[in-house]
Amino acid sequence: MPKSLQDRKTQLLDRMSVLAARLEGIGAELESHQNPDWSDLATEREADEVLEGLGQSAQAELRSIEAALHRLDTGSYGLCARCGEAISEARLDVLPFTPLCRDCVAHA
Repeated sequence: MPKSLQDRKTQLLDRMSVLAARLEGIGAELESHQNPDWSDLATEREADEVLEGLGQSAQAELRSIEAALHRLDTGSYGLCARCGEAISEARLDVLPFTPLCRDCVAHA
C-alpha cells in the first residue's frame, strides 16, 4: 500500500530529528577533545576526522530532506526532477528524499 504524502512528511521530519541529534552529539564530541598528551591527541584527531566526515554526510542528508519537504509543499514530491516521471514507491521507501527516479540516476 503506497504511503500518503503526510506519512512521507512524517518520515522525513523524523529522520531530520535523528540527524539533528547526531550532529549535536558529534559537535559535543569534537569540542570535548582537549587532551594534553600528544599520542592521545593524535588518536583523537584521527577520530575527529571520522566524526567530521559523518557530520558532513548528515548535513548533506539534511539538505536533501529539506529539499524533499519543499517539494512536498509545492506539489512536486515523488516526481523526478530530471525527467518528470513518477518515482517508484519502492525507491521512495528506501530514499524518501530522492529527487530522481531510478532510470535518471542510472544514466547520470
